[in-house]
Amino acid sequence: MDHKVDLLQPALEAALAGRMVSLVRDRGELTLTVGAADYLSVCTLLRDHAELQMEQLMDLCGIDVSTYKDGEPSVFSGGPRFAVVLHLLSVSRNWRLRVRVFCPEDDLPMVASVNAVWGAANWFEREAFDLFGIVFDGHEDLRRILTDYGFIGHPFRKDFPTTGHVEMRYDPEQRRVIYQPVTIEPREITPRIIREDRYGGLH
Repeated sequence: MDHKVDLLQPALEAALAGRMVSLVRDRGELTLTVGAADYLSVCTLLRDHAELQMEQLMDLCGIDVSTYKDGEPSVFSGGPRFAVVLHLLSVSRNWRLRVRVFCPEDDLPMVASVNAVWGAANWFEREAFDLFGIVFDGHEDLRRILTDYGFIGHPFRKDFPTTGHVEMRYDPEQRRVIYQPVTIEPREITPRIIREDRYGGLH
């Protein structure tokens, strides 16, 4: 696949001159990072440019980099918390590209919707909104897709508790689904090999 990357990399550099934050080649793959202000126009160009032809959106997801490489020097330290990552495919030219854009604001993470560029972005953007709280400006039907409408918070954020805030169960007396405080008690799980001296014949 490296020969494809050899062709794609200079094509991207020529087509996107001045609009790339970075273009990183690693493990035979290219990751293009663009600014939020250029995100929609760059995506449109990636699809329509004769030398690129990224006709298909394979995946779109949100990421929370608030604890990324915690404790190590990182490009993310002190930077934006939320990003959107796309995986694109050119069927015509048989090559792939990863595109990343960071949301400028952490309090209200927002980037443009690319649903008008690739129709497949519709549900992916709704999922990123539901799980990370990332708003996609211009999306015609941005609402939760996996959690229910009364759900509070965004469960894939790093600061969301693993047990959640509430649990849901069916109440036979009320004959309906109800919410109640979480009944799971936090506990520390110690492997048997540590807590049992003779486990597995060890002495």
